[in-house]
Amino acid sequence: MTAMALGRVDVLIVGGGMIVHDQILPSLYHLQRLGLVGPIKICEMRSGPLRALVESPVLREAFPDQGFIPYPPLETPPEVTQPELYRQVLAEQKERQLVVVAVPDHVHAPIIRAALEHNQHVLCVKPLVRTYREAHEIAEEAYRRGLLVAVEYHKRFDRRALEARLQYRRGRFGQFRLGEAKMIEPYYYRHSNFQNWFTKENADPFTYVGCHYVDLVYFITGLRPVEVSVRGVEGTFPNGNVGFLWSAGRVVWENGAILSVLDGLGYPDEAPGTNDQCLVMYCEGPNRAGIIKHDDQYRGVGHGYIDNLSGAPYRFVSPDYFRLVPWEGEGLKPVGYGYESIAAIVEAALKVNLAGAGLAPEDSLQARRRVLKEIDDKGLLATPANSYINELVTEAARISIMNSGIPVEIRYDGTPHVTPRVKLG
Repeated sequence: MTAMALGRVDVLIVGGGMIVHDQILPSLYHLQRLGLVGPIKICEMRSGPLRALVESPVLREAFPDQGFIPYPPLETPPEVTQPELYRQVLAEQKERQLVVVAVPDHVHAPIIRAALEHNQHVLCVKPLVRTYREAHEIAEEAYRRGLLVAVEYHKRFDRRALEARLQYRRGRFGQFRLGEAKMIEPYYYRHSNFQNWFTKENADPFTYVGCHYVDLVYFITGLRPVEVSVRGVEGTFPNGNVGFLWSAGRVVWENGAILSVLDGLGYPDEAPGTNDQCLVMYCEGPNRAGIIKHDDQYRGVGHGYIDNLSGAPYRFVSPDYFRLVPWEGEGLKPVGYGYESIAAIVEAALKVNLAGAGLAPEDSLQARRRVLKEIDDKGLLATPANSYINELVTEAARISIMNSGIPVEIRYDGTPHVTPRVKLG
């Protein structure tokens, strides 16, 4: 469907950190070029992150004639903090536009609820929320209002994942039985804003990045997780805050398969990969074994530079997740599954709007709900209705890691819920 047919959607981004700079804003800028996105607003607690986005050499080179409306204004003193400013900006939005929630994990829920109360579609960075109850309430409220809520699990749009899903569901690998996933992020994360919020009570590496691979196994196989245990390794950030800087998780699936998940904030900054991530799934069928193996930190491209602009002279270059490259237009354009994920969610919100356009209110609501149901059933975009296993895993993992790695069961009888194997405290 053409951009003209889909229309366009105005965007409010709540948050202005690393993921906004590296993936979300450049994706939205390009969609703005294509006519799918209207004005972009970015709301932060402080003006400093907004100024950094405006002054970014990367964004200036790629999108020389584009910009966003900052809240608060850039001239606001950087020490002034306005944590509730997003509510004021939300109140000014037209209905059924798009709110991007790109803030620390533990504060997703109130912003999502506020967006829905103002009849806005929502794109949220992963994980959506930290409990099944919150996810279920969000799913019900979004459906009641005929609004899209989508979780940005961008690995779903990696062609490797899509191919694995297709062939697994055709039966070509047999049954998943044992696997290992790993995502170790760079050491420099410890010196970033992470040290202000990535504390023991708020987050851990398993729920922050390990969730990508738990979701991916579910996405590929359709199997539901039934038990989670996570052990954390504590460390101290440069500012003195204590957090789980490493984690080792184990996820048991409903067919008895086991996935080991290793995560952390400690990949050497000078190493070539920028992080270390991979997935291997061992499978079996009648008289034959199968395997799915993704070496995601290395995509077959290595560059040796004569400078250190990329952090090290030699780097593995991954053109598959997100890169800004030359194109036939001005500046640079984004390519990769990071961009395609954002584009798919924006287009889905526009299709929901298009379905109800020009109809009486009740007819419009029913038409939008039909499209939302189709999106849920297809299962490519992660929504609260079709990916709630992620919230169950997050809920179970947080209980486990805060209690020295005890196993926590996930049960689907009646209302899905989690329950520790042993009595707590």
